[in-house]
Amino acid sequence: MDKKINLPITEEISQDLHIGDFCFLTGEMYVARDAAHKRLMELIAEGKELPVDLKGATVYYMGPSPAREGRPIGSAGPTTSSRMDFAAPTLLDMGLKAMVGKGKRTPEVLDAVVRNKATYFAAIGGAGALLSERIKESEIVCYEDLGTEAIRRIRVEDFPVVVVADCHGGNLYESAVKEYKRSANSH
Repeated sequence: MDKKINLPITEEISQDLHIGDFCFLTGEMYVARDAAHKRLMELIAEGKELPVDLKGATVYYMGPSPAREGRPIGSAGPTTSSRMDFAAPTLLDMGLKAMVGKGKRTPEVLDAVVRNKATYFAAIGGAGALLSERIKESEIVCYEDLGTEAIRRIRVEDFPVVVVADCHGGNLYESAVKEYKRSANSH
């Protein structure tokens, strides 16, 4: 069943999501990748305030290409989420409610998703040009010196994602493999 979700994601919304749910996100998300996550973790280690409020926020792991004329952003496909696994548990513990990317996550990240009643969504890899059409606004909010890895605030409309890790402990990457093996062995 398709679900339309207005951001920010609340604990109640997270509890209503299950692996395999197709969702369309509308609202504001942050965009951040490796270098920005490294800087955030340095600030946390130093006990300093973060330049963005992650409470209830959704972070999209993406580094956009330059915007074409008349567009707020260029190609906007997801990057491999595991590159942010060093920071995700800490950020989830600080109030981050959802992450959008692609690929498997470590057990520590999955535990933090459950512990914080959060959600991990996958966006379609290789469809960056199509996904960029769902991004209506984009602005750099900090770390402009990082170029494509700067933290951005974007506004999306009906941004397509699928729930791959839910707050109930579901993990689509694991359950899909088990289902495939069971199906393959029964034939």
